Amino acid sequence: MSTTVATPRGEVRTSRPVALVTGASRGIGRAIAVALSPTHHVLVGGRNPDLVADVVASLESADPFAVDLTDAAAVAGAVEGIGRLDVLVHSAGVVAFGALADSTTAQWREALELNVVAPATLTRLLLPRLREAHGLVVFLNSGAGLTTHRGFSVYSASKYALTAMADALRLDERGRVRVTSVHPGRVATDMQAQLSGLQGTPYVPDAHLDPAEVARAVRLAVDLPPDASLDSVRINPV
Repeated sequence: MSTTVATPRGEVRTSRPVALVTGASRGIGRAIAVALSPTHHVLVGGRNPDLVADVVASLESADPFAVDLTDAAAVAGAVEGIGRLDVLVHSAGVVAFGALADSTTAQWREALELNVVAPATLTRLLLPRLREAHGLVVFLNSGAGLTTHRGFSVYSASKYALTAMADALRLDERGRVRVTSVHPGRVATDMQAQLSGLQGTPYVPDAHLDPAEVARAVRLAVDLPPDASLDSVRINPV
C-alpha cells in the first residue's frame, strides 16, 4: 500500500517509510539523508530551496522540505497533511563561541530558537504521525551537550537543553516513539570550519570525524528492531 506524504510542493505517493531530516542541505544532515535514501523516502529539510533541490536530485527517493524552522506558522503549514512519518531527524542548528561576558542577547535568542525551540515545535507537531508509526526521533546533539568547555556558554547551554528535551520526550513517549540522542565530537563540516575561525585555530578536516560516520550511528538507531532503542550515543574522532 502506498502512503500519501504532503510536502511544501504537494502530495507525494510512496510505499517506503518516510524520514524527515532537517538541516539536510549540507554537512551531517546531508550525510544522514544519503544514508537513509536507499530504504526511505526522504523529506530534505533546509532553508535554501536551491540547495535543498540539489540534494533531492541526488537521492533515490526524496522531496523538498524547504522551510525556515524558526517561522512557526510556516512550519505548521509545511507539516499539515503529512500522512505518515517513521523517522524525524533534527540536524539543523547554529554554532556560537565566546565567553558569557562577551555574548549578546541576540546570540542567545538565535541559538535557543534554532537549537531548542525549533526542534521542540517540529516534534510536537509531528508526534501524532510518529506515534501511529511507532517511529523514531533523532536529535543530532554535540559533545557540548554533555560536557561544556571554556568559550561555549551559549552553544553548550542550547545543547544541554536539547539533551534534556530528548530525555524528557523519551520518558513521555516510551512504548510509542523511540528517541535517540547523538553526540558527535568535532566533525568535518562547514560549521566546524566556522567554529575554528571563531576560535582562531586552523581547520584540519582530517583531524575530525567524517559526517558519514555520524550518519552510520543514525542508521544504526533506525535499523534497530521496534522493541529496542539506542537512547544515546557519543562519537569521537580517534
